[in-house]
Amino acid sequence: MTPNPAPATETLSLELCPSGVLKVTLQRERRHNAFNAQVIQELSEAFGWADQADAVRVVLLQGAGPSFSAGADIEWMRQQGSLGHAENVESARQMASCFEAIHSCRKPVVAAVHGAALGGGTGLTAAADIAICEESTVFGFTEVRLGILPAVISPYVVEKLGSARARALFLLGSRFRGREAERLGLVFRCVPDGQLEAEVEGCLAELSKGAPSALIASKRLALSLNTLPPAGRMDFCAEEIARQRGTLEAQEGLAAFLDKRQAKWIQSGSSEEKNA
Repeated sequence: MTPNPAPATETLSLELCPSGVLKVTLQRERRHNAFNAQVIQELSEAFGWADQADAVRVVLLQGAGPSFSAGADIEWMRQQGSLGHAENVESARQMASCFEAIHSCRKPVVAAVHGAALGGGTGLTAAADIAICEESTVFGFTEVRLGILPAVISPYVVEKLGSARARALFLLGSRFRGREAERLGLVFRCVPDGQLEAEVEGCLAELSKGAPSALIASKRLALSLNTLPPAGRMDFCAEEIARQRGTLEAQEGLAAFLDKRQAKWIQSGSSEEKNA
């Protein structure tokens, strides 16, 4: 069931396109989209809504202005550190929940990353399913140079980079650019400056060719395998494919292939249909 309406936001803009792409845009340009308690709450609510909304097929996360996100607002972080221990922990839990809402959203999450993507901005990149950046994008786990650590983003960074690389980058705290992020596996693709929008649109067009339920099931499959003991993986995978190929979408997709036509979930007259 599609929840209605979409959550009200002040630090984000939400745009649901006819194609089913929900564009979530960080809107704190003057602070380079650094996040505070309000941004964290609104991101959590937006991705929670996207998770359940039938009309949303894919989520695009991006930042307005010159930066994707410079991470946590430094003044806000100082304030949190001055709280009592219980309040400090609760604030950190809310931030952790925000990243988990992005990472575990049932719908595919694409991040369009440009400018500065430092600290928590690098964490947002890691939490996305498919991150695309420009060559000039600046990443870095700079927390140690501020006397803090990349705690709440670490599960997603370690998942993307592996423990050894994550450990080295956490300790060094140095910055790196888009091509290095691609080499490390932090981003799926790095493109020359000025080509980000076209690359992201191409990625969204490719995703639109996938059946909505198959996209959800494929993401669930990828996220579940590492949590299962080896002995349980075979049965789990068998159950997953048996469940999916019994769906109406699977029957439609297989029939469309045999009939040499587009599946019904691909919008008629769309650019992706013409280029398929």
